[in-house]
Amino acid sequence: MKSSFLLEMKTRGFLNQCTDLEGLDNILNAKSISAYIGFDCTAQSLHVGSLLQIMILRLLQKHGHRPIVLLGGGTTLIGDPSGKDATRKILKQSEIKKNINQIKNIFKSLLDFKDKKTKPIFVDNYKWLGKLQYIDFLRDIGKHFTINKMLSFDSVKLRLERENSLSYMEFNYMILQAYDFLQLYKKNNCVLQLGGSDQWGNIINGVELVRRILKKDAYGCTTPLITLSSGAKMGKTEKGAVWLNKKLFSPYDYWQFWRNTEDSDVQKFLKFFTEIKTSRIDDLIKNEKNINNLKILLANQCTKILHGEKSAKDSELTAKDTFENRSVGKNLPEIKIKKVEIEEGMSVLNLLASQNIVSSKSEARRIIQNKGLKINDKTLEDSTKIIYLNDFNDLDYLKISIGKKKHYLIKYK
Repeated sequence: MKSSFLLEMKTRGFLNQCTDLEGLDNILNAKSISAYIGFDCTAQSLHVGSLLQIMILRLLQKHGHRPIVLLGGGTTLIGDPSGKDATRKILKQSEIKKNINQIKNIFKSLLDFKDKKTKPIFVDNYKWLGKLQYIDFLRDIGKHFTINKMLSFDSVKLRLERENSLSYMEFNYMILQAYDFLQLYKKNNCVLQLGGSDQWGNIINGVELVRRILKKDAYGCTTPLITLSSGAKMGKTEKGAVWLNKKLFSPYDYWQFWRNTEDSDVQKFLKFFTEIKTSRIDDLIKNEKNINNLKILLANQCTKILHGEKSAKDSELTAKDTFENRSVGKNLPEIKIKKVEIEEGMSVLNLLASQNIVSSKSEARRIIQNKGLKINDKTLEDSTKIIYLNDFNDLDYLKISIGKKKHYLIKYK
């Protein structure tokens, strides 16, 4: 393998499938290219499930190539059926536009905008998909796709095998994604599409469409789908998705997410989600006797990449204060409630459930019965407890702890 980009992709475990590895290796070794990854805009933030693709965008820049970030303003109106058992909720165009603007902001801290040669390009595929004329599209593009082949792709086949409905709208998604690649090749000389392994069929369609219409070589690569040793889905916690937007998921919570990595996933995640040299990671795994030190390293590096070095250091200090010194770390997640609600008295069950600390009052009751809840570091055993102002300490906060790893500061306003 001659290309430094592909070599590091392989060394880090990023490389899963490629349409023409030898051809891609040659072109990457010969010149700088443009490559794209697409992101659906179904929420106002991406989550950790998209982080591997973002790390590849960073890797492209590191090796002198230009990343293209495609934000699916058009395809999000349809919904990608890949890996889904049911039709996604259809969003309004105005909602999608807001999501796109929020997601763009996340990339400002994740990609390098200083180098003109590798500065990322942002595109919204609604720009061309929104102008399509249906009859013309069927005649010019649809003729290159056969129903036989479309039915063979996992995104379609699995839904039909499970007897889950697949709308005609979703069925067309793969054609639209292929059309994206064609447009990016024409407009930006983009020769490579990257994505998760669930996108393999869609990527192949794009490569073939470029070859048929433009008579040009195009390439596609996929990354492996990330599975945790525990079998849980990557990026999900008891609180829901691990968002990359700090307004939705605090830097401290983000740090804790990585700190709580399963022992058997640490080496893989250090290679996937940090930029430490792989040889150094192998040495650390071999020589470091305390796995918790490696988890702290993982948490610091991941938080530094997304939120900056200061947030990483502050989060580590907060965790140390909270868990080792039993003090209140200054960066614990804060929840603010109206002072009048506390003056009138609020049940502890209602406090926990209404602020999404737990999913329901029944869950809160179960935690208390199992002696899993502490208020200001004292175990609470009475699930009928009413919280008043005099329960707050001199600094006007209430520290809520669930188990050993979840801590919150409740403040009134």
